[in-house]
Amino acid sequence: MLSIVAVVYNMRREAARTLATLSPAAQRDVEAADYEVIVVDNGSREPLDPAAVEAHGQNFFHFIRDTASPSPAGAVNLGVSRARGEHVAVIVDGARMVSPGIVAETLAALRAFENGVVCALAFHLGPDAQKHSMLKGYGREREDELLAATPWQEDGYSLFDISSLAPSSANGFLNGLPTEASWIAMRRQLFLDLGGFDERFTSPGGGLVNQHFLNKALSHPVARPVMLLGEATFHQFHGGVATNAPPDRRPHRMYDEEYAAITGQDYSKPKPRSLHYFGTMPHQARRFVLDGADETAPA
Repeated sequence: MLSIVAVVYNMRREAARTLATLSPAAQRDVEAADYEVIVVDNGSREPLDPAAVEAHGQNFFHFIRDTASPSPAGAVNLGVSRARGEHVAVIVDGARMVSPGIVAETLAALRAFENGVVCALAFHLGPDAQKHSMLKGYGREREDELLAATPWQEDGYSLFDISSLAPSSANGFLNGLPTEASWIAMRRQLFLDLGGFDERFTSPGGGLVNQHFLNKALSHPVARPVMLLGEATFHQFHGGVATNAPPDRRPHRMYDEEYAAITGQDYSKPKPRSLHYFGTMPHQARRFVLDGADETAPA
């Protein structure tokens, strides 16, 4: 039913945890036969061990993309081309762990809404958004200690207890879509009809390719935007070119310029015509139902 494409680049430490949270042992109310996980190594200097990937389940597959491009766009499209599911879900940054109901709830939402475009909120592990917490000493070592003290392997929803909302998801649950889709799922045919990820985005990390694809999906006339409740991705600290860049090296101006050059217009936040909310709220996630609606989101 569902093919999950996860792109990784030089992140053995982080990918091991991400794939553990995607495994049939961690995901609830689904079987291995319900979904597959396609891991695309996007030009990594040290690719993942295929045996370690496939050890997570018979539904895990590993591909190496031999490229010098620092953008994940081509890797996403490669992964989708290998997909066998009727639906696809994309994790552009393989450093993002996931909550234990995200596969089952995504499948349920896709069954409930024809042409659904299903998104989940993004969180950062640690006490604050990582662009702030890294300035106060947060990094891989602190994160390893945090995860070692948290029972995430027994209950993945405990990741909410040690995380903060990502800036792209700052409005929390029930206040509109995130500006960036760290988890986005839809019919595979709809993904292909949209042309996939635009490979003209060649900036490190893909620039705003993720945001561009989300806006393109939401503007499709048949799309029905769906926001998952109580499920999320959790970003691990890995020295990413944008999320974990120091203030004087953040590439956002370059990203904005690339977006404008490709699309002929400045980037703007997604404004879906309507929005469906779907799912349940585990108790660990309820503190992220924030007061005050996003005034830019439709009622």
